[in-house]
Amino acid sequence: MKNYLISLIGNAAIKLSYLSSVEPIFSIPKIQGHGDLSTNIALLLSKPLNKSPRDIAKEIVDTLEYDSSILDKIEIAGPGFINFFFNPNYSSGIISKIIEEEENFGRSNKYSGKRGNVEFVSANPTGPLTVGHGRNAVIGDTVANMLEAVGYEVDREYYFNNAGRQMRVLGDSVKKRYLELIGEQISFPEEYYQGEYIKEIALKLQVEFGDNLANESEEGIFKQKAEEEIFSDIKKSLESIGIVFKKYFNEYSLYEQNNIQKTLEDFSKKNLSYEKDGAIWLKLSELGNQEDKVIVKSTGEPTYRLPDIAYHINKLERNYDLIVDLFGSDHNATYPDVLAGCAGLGYNVLTIKVLIHQFVTITEKGEIVKMSTRKANYITLDELVAEVGIDVVRYFFIMRNMSSHLNFDLELAKKHSDENPVFYLQYANARICSILRMTAEQDLILSTEHVDKLNSETEQSLIKKLSQFPEEVLYSAENFEPHKISNYLEETAGLFHRFYNECRIIGSERDLAEARIALITAVRIVIANGLKMLGLSAPERM
Repeated sequence: MKNYLISLIGNAAIKLSYLSSVEPIFSIPKIQGHGDLSTNIALLLSKPLNKSPRDIAKEIVDTLEYDSSILDKIEIAGPGFINFFFNPNYSSGIISKIIEEEENFGRSNKYSGKRGNVEFVSANPTGPLTVGHGRNAVIGDTVANMLEAVGYEVDREYYFNNAGRQMRVLGDSVKKRYLELIGEQISFPEEYYQGEYIKEIALKLQVEFGDNLANESEEGIFKQKAEEEIFSDIKKSLESIGIVFKKYFNEYSLYEQNNIQKTLEDFSKKNLSYEKDGAIWLKLSELGNQEDKVIVKSTGEPTYRLPDIAYHINKLERNYDLIVDLFGSDHNATYPDVLAGCAGLGYNVLTIKVLIHQFVTITEKGEIVKMSTRKANYITLDELVAEVGIDVVRYFFIMRNMSSHLNFDLELAKKHSDENPVFYLQYANARICSILRMTAEQDLILSTEHVDKLNSETEQSLIKKLSQFPEEVLYSAENFEPHKISNYLEETAGLFHRFYNECRIIGSERDLAEARIALITAVRIVIANGLKMLGLSAPERM
């Protein structure tokens, strides 16, 4: 529907050249009697044209040459809104399109030929994935799904930090637990990794090597074994919720391939760094940020900024059309330094889109839940999946705007009722499948020949909602807002359940019944396509 109106305005711009100066935006009126779509274009043009918005709206409407088989009427409302009313027969025609395109309905080729990189999770291999990592993982994977739906070829990338102090601490944590196992008295620092998984790694080494590793360096086999075991578990956790990465980028490779040193030298050549108190500082104050920051400590060890800048330069040099970084809110104040550093070296950072998500709290009956003490003071992603299932975990993590803190209600997540939005959506799909099985037994078939009979307000509302799916997908992808898809699906399911209660299929005259079969088939396709985009299953029986 929006595409037709965009072309309509485009044609009118031949006569009214000022229409080319602003991009028309169409929205769904909150009041149903105000049409199917509305635009405020006349209000936007009022100031530059120094004319009344209603006068501009009238001029636009008088210029529009529309097909009466598509649009019933166009009205001017309020201060100058233009409201469009689509012909029900045209609206119903979307059913045939949905059935014909099936799993491709909602997808587009707008960004065909474009390459995207979505980096997400990127948890250091120092422990199991937590629920916080889980929200990052699901949002990142869903953003990648949506970009693929609008034509991008997407590389999912995981950047893991296996260099620096925290990895040395990890290795030493395992070594100390190993020494404990072979009978030595050790002091275990509070800031070391406390989880039971550290003891399990140490036990594997003790079983394999006995007490022969007592004099080995913590940065040798202890660190190596810990990284291997933990990263293997991280991959399994992600695969368990349907997430597979195309590329794993190892931070240590930046040191091996001299990227860190080269970046440091490039800053020096451009006079963007200086020495002070034995450390090397980046002149971020000259790059648009508030103050200069240390990039190499007085000990000679880089701060996170330097390898992160080198890594982003690596990504930028791979010539992606779009690079997406997904971080938790603890990165909110730090990523601007990285982008400024890349820009200072002449790279176009406009291709980089940084997404920030808020954290997760698991609650039940209003109380914060601590599900396990076995692996340390946090809830793992695996524990949450075991508790409520993959589909619920994925849906709950994306059903709210990523900029909002998420209260994951465990009691709600376990319910098999309409209160649980996952159940509500999947039950709509299963209910349609059940209806289709029953209508087949009644020798009723799908037919789009008489969709013009679907003219009740309930049917038309549902049809028009289905027609919006491609636009919702495009908007969600371009604005990196996966929760918009979940909101749309819940609204669609609500309209279907209303249809189910008000519009009978079995018992209606045959032409109407078979048109309604076509309609619910279209609903099933849209819901299934939306669920797939979110990484959820669409069960046929529940």
